Amino acid sequence: MPFATAGDGTQIFYKDWGSGQPVVFSHGWPLTADAWDPQMKLMVDNGFRAIAHDRRGGGRSGQPWDGNNLDTYADDLAAVIEAEDLHDVILVGHSTGGGEVTRYIGRHGTARVAKLVLLGAIPPLMLKTEANPEGLPIEVFDEIRQGVLTDRSQYYKDLSAPFYGANREGSTVSQGTRDEFWLWSMTVGIKGAYDCVKAFSETDTTEDLKKVDVPTLIVHGDDDQIVPIVSAGDKSSKIVKGAQYKVYEGAPHGLAMVPKYAEIFNKDLLEFARS
Repeated sequence: MPFATAGDGTQIFYKDWGSGQPVVFSHGWPLTADAWDPQMKLMVDNGFRAIAHDRRGGGRSGQPWDGNNLDTYADDLAAVIEAEDLHDVILVGHSTGGGEVTRYIGRHGTARVAKLVLLGAIPPLMLKTEANPEGLPIEVFDEIRQGVLTDRSQYYKDLSAPFYGANREGSTVSQGTRDEFWLWSMTVGIKGAYDCVKAFSETDTTEDLKKVDVPTLIVHGDDDQIVPIVSAGDKSSKIVKGAQYKVYEGAPHGLAMVPKYAEIFNKDLLEFARS
């Protein structure tokens, strides 16, 4: 299994499948690279190379006490990209992963990047502030931290419902999908999971978005109960020059793992990669 060594020595696990133009996937909190398996297979089946890493703190990567912040996540991503000397990369980030790939561009530029895809992504800022009244109040994120600290196993089981929209009338989300979410989440160490809440909620990536100078596809579900579209996709699409913005009606946060919406996203992803 391949590992890249981060700046502080942390080992970052990644999958590397196929050959061709590289598509590098960054996953959401509190998941692992496995969440991208269907899209990775799709891309490899269509002539691309697919790479996805486990963020530090969980999965098969190291679990250091420090470094659970967006700057270090972006540098860890850079370590993976540089370990394989990747160029002409299509970066794809979901949720926190969307913040990670955006901060990567802010810190490392686009010399190695060809295109960017943001899916249900956290940029520019999730937290409600005077300058960002559409954001969520700090109490929402305090509740997440409390859930992680007190009974994270049950918390993750409960969180899988709004994550996939399983709490909506007419939902066909399977129990297996929700169990999978719990399984991945439980591989994340409590320190990494706890610290990441601050990273994804309080990090402002507005200036990073302004540095994006490659073709960009932004996708967001208008029924995203985790990262509300009004403070995320709607705003990011106005900051990134020339971005394509697609809103999926009724789609939840984890839309890429819900068959009804995954089919649409997979088509859009492949079409954008080929364009």
